Amino acid sequence: MKIEVQPNCPLNGFKKCKQFECAWFMQMKGENPQTGEPLDDYGCSMAWMPVILLENSKLQNETGSAVESFRNEMVKANQSSLELLQQEQKRLNGKP
Repeated sequence: MKIEVQPNCPLNGFKKCKQFECAWFMQMKGENPQTGEPLDDYGCSMAWMPVILLENSKLQNETGSAVESFRNEMVKANQSSLELLQQEQKRLNGKP
């Protein structure tokens, strides 16, 4: 079941939406963050806020995962460098 929302504007006393006469009426293109379906529709920017917030949360999670992966790679690289430096220090000090 699809719910049809009435195009009433809370900024205009809940009168009918002025659509293209309003600066807040905009086109959204992209992908629905919940369903993955292509999105190309017009609507009030206030009505788009939940979709935009979901997309923002999704991107933040992806960024967090990328940062964690990068951190793990840097820890491995630093450990390798430390081991190499320790071996070189032992070699210079005459220890086997």
